[in-house]
Amino acid sequence: MATSGPIARLSTFAKDVQAELLKCTWPTWAELRQSTVVVIISFLLLGLFVSVSDLILRTLVQAIL
Repeated sequence: MATSGPIARLSTFAKDVQAELLKCTWPTWAELRQSTVVVIISFLLLGLFVSVSDLILRTLVQAIL
């Protein structure tokens, strides 16, 4: 079997990927939930900021025009 053919390279790549994934530290469910809550709260705060900014700028432009 050739060690430089496309099938051999793909097999080596898959083995390397598996070895690297075993080295990863995956979050626990509690950490994952906490991170999700932070992202959702950040998303809501950013949306609120954009909405308020839009309202203020729209009001200013209408007052000028």
